[in-house]
Amino acid sequence: MIQAGEYYNLKIMRLADPGAYLDDGKDGVLLPNRFVPPGANIGDELRVFIYHDSEDRPIATTQNPKGTVGEIVKLVAVSVTPQGAFLDWGLMKDIFVPRSQQISLMRTQGAYLVKIYVDEKTGRVAATERFEQDLNNENLDVKEMDEVQLTVLRRTDIGYLMIINNKYTGVLHFNEIYRNITAGDQFKGYIKKIYEDNKIDVVAGTAGYKRVEDESEKIIRLLKEHDGYLPYHDKSNPDDIYDFFGMSKKTFKMTIGALYKQRKIELVKTGIKLLE
Repeated sequence: MIQAGEYYNLKIMRLADPGAYLDDGKDGVLLPNRFVPPGANIGDELRVFIYHDSEDRPIATTQNPKGTVGEIVKLVAVSVTPQGAFLDWGLMKDIFVPRSQQISLMRTQGAYLVKIYVDEKTGRVAATERFEQDLNNENLDVKEMDEVQLTVLRRTDIGYLMIINNKYTGVLHFNEIYRNITAGDQFKGYIKKIYEDNKIDVVAGTAGYKRVEDESEKIIRLLKEHDGYLPYHDKSNPDDIYDFFGMSKKTFKMTIGALYKQRKIELVKTGIKLLE
């Protein structure tokens, strides 16, 4: 049985004037004509997202929402009513945040960090700001050095409280931050340390040698794009390095060191040069 707020691979069971009806195990769910791929035929399988239209009917779309059920995302309010706010979800129909599920007083054009959920009473997909109680580190399924998805929750005295994989919380310490970040920003990271009480420290980027390999590819690409020379070296200003490469000076030095040992670059007084 299909549920709103999820992706499914469904086959076309019949074609009609409004669009294609997809096999949902019942009478079929409509994929409107505007989303039916050209040349689609009965029996073709399509990947679609299911939600409710303005008349509260299940409907399919090939559009990609900015978040699915269980995900925490930053969305912009497009309209506000006494009953709640409508946020741009990336679909034809905006997602609703009931007034009871708001912490801040939502305003049009404001950006808000919300969790997407299915309302138990109506079965509709909705959003809430009241999700922090759902973040619990009691039973972890991550370990140190695992790659994770990070979402900025809020600033603290020691760094930023981060949401890990939409389930847990961890701290990204100030000394591990090399660019401006704000609540709702999302990026890849990894688990640096898990303490006995299940508190977690995280770091942005990827871990260990994999990180060096990723950054190596970036430096080689940038060298090729700039005629084989870049005016950056181990004495360069850390802010200049971050602004250009998007990495810390420590990572930059480690990476160019690895590239030098591999005889891929030459270290000169004023910068680095690509070797053929």
